[in-house]
Amino acid sequence: MGVSESPAVARRHLRLALRKIRESKGFTQGSVAEALDWSISKVNRIEGGEVTVSGTDLRALLALYEVTDALAISDLTAKAKAARRRGWWNEPGVGDQLTPATIQLLQFEHVATAIRVFHPILVPGLLQTRAYAESLLNSWNLELTEEQRRARLQVRLRRRDYVFTRRPPPTYSVILDESVLLRYVGGVSVMLGQLQELISLRQRRMISLRIVQLTTPSIATIGSFTLVDLRDDESAVLYRESHNRDEVLQNYDETSLHRRFFDRMWSESLDEDDSLRLIQERARAMMSLELD
Repeated sequence: MGVSESPAVARRHLRLALRKIRESKGFTQGSVAEALDWSISKVNRIEGGEVTVSGTDLRALLALYEVTDALAISDLTAKAKAARRRGWWNEPGVGDQLTPATIQLLQFEHVATAIRVFHPILVPGLLQTRAYAESLLNSWNLELTEEQRRARLQVRLRRRDYVFTRRPPPTYSVILDESVLLRYVGGVSVMLGQLQELISLRQRRMISLRIVQLTTPSIATIGSFTLVDLRDDESAVLYRESHNRDEVLQNYDETSLHRRFFDRMWSESLDEDDSLRLIQERARAMMSLELD
């Protein structure tokens, strides 16, 4: 499966380039808005990556900034077109059932070079079995319609294919709190299948996995998060989810802070071999319950 620049990544590259050009030319967002008779919020949304940039608006910006280099104009124009491209996440019955942040995450994952995930409560979406994911989504029957739950299940399974079957796949490192292994999501049979899946993924070296023991207090106030590297540390994006809300942050200070959180927890966790043994022990305990 070939990897091309996703709309979210193209939009990110374009917004960063436009901001860099503006600053190099000595313009403020306010002076750009005044010169082009735009609202300052429009300039802010463009540079924040919240909206796509039309061809007309891009030409107006480049003219204002006196950008005349043909290669630079061609590159920025191509990125603007790529940012407006539609993908499978826009298909009917898919995109309209997802949050904007989730749609961004799908696109960033598609071209990621590395993904780091911490979860203190659940197995992360990309590693979930179908049964585990169905059980979780069905627990949201009061907040999500049946159509939304069905669409999100299919997206969750499709995400996994897009991440792990492309060549080369991103490196995937995950830290789970030990309590994740103790939580009976979907009952004994479903949870046993999920633990066996984690064991298989680790043994096939598709993921790196560590467990933070219950005796480690430093993670008590840290919520789940995902760091997606697109090329290097500076191009990382942060995804956070809590209850029924989620967000994508592209702020370097935030991504750096969470990278430090991750590195600290990684060093405080059981090593990968001991983590695997702990999961295997828990799976054997569940297997005995299932046989009783």
